[in-house]
Amino acid sequence: MSSSSSSKRSVSLSLLALAIQLLFIHSVLSQSQDNAFLYHKCSDIEGNFTSRSPYESNLNSLFPRLSYSVPSSGFAALSTGNKPDNVNGLGLCRGDASPSDCRTCLATAIPELRKRCPNNKAGIIWYDNCLVKYSSTNFFGKIDYENRFYLYNVNNVSNPASFNTQTKAILTDLTKKATAGGHQKLFATGEKSLGEKKLYGLVQCTRDLRSESCKACLDGIIGELPNCCDGKEGGRVVGGSCNVRYEIYPFVKIV
Repeated sequence: MSSSSSSKRSVSLSLLALAIQLLFIHSVLSQSQDNAFLYHKCSDIEGNFTSRSPYESNLNSLFPRLSYSVPSSGFAALSTGNKPDNVNGLGLCRGDASPSDCRTCLATAIPELRKRCPNNKAGIIWYDNCLVKYSSTNFFGKIDYENRFYLYNVNNVSNPASFNTQTKAILTDLTKKATAGGHQKLFATGEKSLGEKKLYGLVQCTRDLRSESCKACLDGIIGELPNCCDGKEGGRVVGGSCNVRYEIYPFVKIV
């Protein structure tokens, strides 16, 4: 074999190895981004529990039940134990997440929540694909005004006033769609043309809420967008009962 042929073969093998490495990195990044950790909060208001207490036993019983019950439908709200040691909890997966992705998210979120809130009687954790929440009080059917945070894209749009109007319009339309009669998921996604670009949106509520409460929750956090995301290419307001998100790239399945 000539030195020229040997050199070409070495270059080809190097390029192939580089391509495989880049493909692996892209795959790992895609997986992590699809189910990225967002935020957590441990509440001190309800106090703490002690190790091996009835409350801890009920909490340890609740989480496996949520892991089992949530993936099939994307949501479950359950209670375990009797007062004063009863625990109430819910799990919610993003409305366009598959049962497999939902199950994977819960398998990550629940142990992480236990680790981050080891003795708190109330806690909540958010990932891209799921939310897990527990409390010693019965919060089912009530809008959570306490647990809330913002995320936004650091890039600014060229025409903030017009873009903000379009953003509010798509999220308001999606809220109507998600809370329309018979829409059991309380979830909606959609897209809106912005000339050469598109705007994508998502709204979702936990399904312990009635549609009227879901609408009130979503309307409230849409109204908070100017506080965090004024003129930003993307933004989220995420709460314990509802969340909204918009981006100028397709991050959801349009359903």
